[in-house]
Amino acid sequence: MVMESRDIDDLPKNAANYTALTPLGFLERAATVHPTRKAVVHGSRSYTWLQTYERCRRLASALSKRSVGVGSTVAIIAPNVPALYEAHFGIPMAGAVVNTVNIRLNASTIAFLLGHSQSAVVIVDQEFFSLAEDALKIMKENSQGNFKSPLLIVVADESCDPNTLRYALGRGAIEYEEFLKGGDPEFAWQPPQDEWQSIALGYTSGTTASPKGVVLHHRGAYLMSLSNPLIWGMQEGAIYLWTLPMFHCNGWCFTWTLAALCGTNICLRQVTAKGVYSAIAKYNVTHFCGAPVVLNTIVNAPPEDTILPLPHVVHVMTAGAAPPPAVLFAMSQKGFRVTHTYGLSETYGPSTVCAWKPEWDSEPPETQARLNARQGVRYIGLEGLDVISTQNGKPVPADGKTIGEIVMRGNVVMKGYLKNPKVNEETFANGWFHSGDLGVKHPDGYIEIKDRSKDIIISGGENISSVEVENSLYLHPAVLEASVVARADERWGETPCAFVTLKPGVDKSDERRLAEDIMKFCRSKMPAYWVPKSVVFGPLPKTATGKIQKHVLRAKAKELGPVKLSKL
Repeated sequence: MVMESRDIDDLPKNAANYTALTPLGFLERAATVHPTRKAVVHGSRSYTWLQTYERCRRLASALSKRSVGVGSTVAIIAPNVPALYEAHFGIPMAGAVVNTVNIRLNASTIAFLLGHSQSAVVIVDQEFFSLAEDALKIMKENSQGNFKSPLLIVVADESCDPNTLRYALGRGAIEYEEFLKGGDPEFAWQPPQDEWQSIALGYTSGTTASPKGVVLHHRGAYLMSLSNPLIWGMQEGAIYLWTLPMFHCNGWCFTWTLAALCGTNICLRQVTAKGVYSAIAKYNVTHFCGAPVVLNTIVNAPPEDTILPLPHVVHVMTAGAAPPPAVLFAMSQKGFRVTHTYGLSETYGPSTVCAWKPEWDSEPPETQARLNARQGVRYIGLEGLDVISTQNGKPVPADGKTIGEIVMRGNVVMKGYLKNPKVNEETFANGWFHSGDLGVKHPDGYIEIKDRSKDIIISGGENISSVEVENSLYLHPAVLEASVVARADERWGETPCAFVTLKPGVDKSDERRLAEDIMKFCRSKMPAYWVPKSVVFGPLPKTATGKIQKHVLRAKAKELGPVKLSKL
């Protein structure tokens, strides 16, 4: 006989004790608690929390007047400017979904995702107006005569060429500040009825033929924006520099975190090492985020672009690719305290953290960097994290050696991909979100990525982790950036091929000698079969979010043809 399990009571939820979780209320609270504190700073412009709240309410109101609400999507194509920050509140306050578009995408990709998301409004920074216009042209050409143009709003920026703004206005776009004037600063916005309601849509920078639209809900955004500061030890009033694009996974939810902390957002339109160092000195920046490629730029900046020593410890969160230990080590030498996290667009940004342990403080710096290069343990807001066998789906042993797929489950996993039921079924198979990343679990329970499943190199039947070969290459004094892919090999099936960007000032006249030197260096660091059999010099192709495009490199390696019978 099965006993029905019952709670101790039958008290119901009611309006007094239950509301849908949403990060939107953080903004109202910040405006109440710190109305005059600077919320957003961009060049000579700055807005307080009260002004930001009023501007977001105006945006929500103006959108509502245009019948944009629940079920609508609003796209925004902009770098890190105040309008993009405001979009994270104003658009969902109207009930709509914010779709932040990567400014580095081309017109045909943007046309695809504006069409796929059915964006009713497109807000675009003046610098990218022609890009948006080209995308809309492509949509019109592909529409077979039933194209309805979205409402176009252009954001002006004093640092841009005024002609681009004049052109946009001449083409019928509404200026953003004018649009806000049509909205009510006292607009009575409503939180969502259901926390499962969508708050954001973002397209992955995956290299597949057409990007996948990741749908996030209010509940997940609320939980992740509170998990962030707990994981990172961020304090109330933090001063945060926007080096990470807000269009990248909603700025890993820090857009909403900063309102919860009543902090200050320092906008950075273009990320340069000089811009980062200047902002730290000028605004007393306490925190910023960035992919390892950004950290690499900071540590390799010429002396004239840096302001060192730093005025105080600056906290840096890195994710987006596995950071080479050499880069982590160089950052700590300069006074940056790096927290290493890992996640995906599908998990609201970083959802695992390499949680620092006090006992690591006594380890040599190189060991610290190696330990901190692991992807770590689950975030507070993530309920499940594991590494499972790709053969039978069972957890792999925690031996630091057995490779499996990294899987997650919990409230900070996306709702799914928009209009893509088949892929959703595969992605959520057996009650887990399948990341497609391969890794190991160490005896201390920390996970470490070894590769994307498609990036593993199989040489003579042995698996080679391209990430580990790259980590060794970064230790070479002449190497600025490195990426390793498989190249066909007549004897071994495939062997590692290294694509390398050299540091400025390195003598590039004798590439053959340099390549031999790099291979010799690798032989001292790794098993012989891991050593790249070929080294190709030049700039590395990158995605719009700064990730190295391995598929382009794989195609280049294919063009090179197979490595002739090697002697190993």
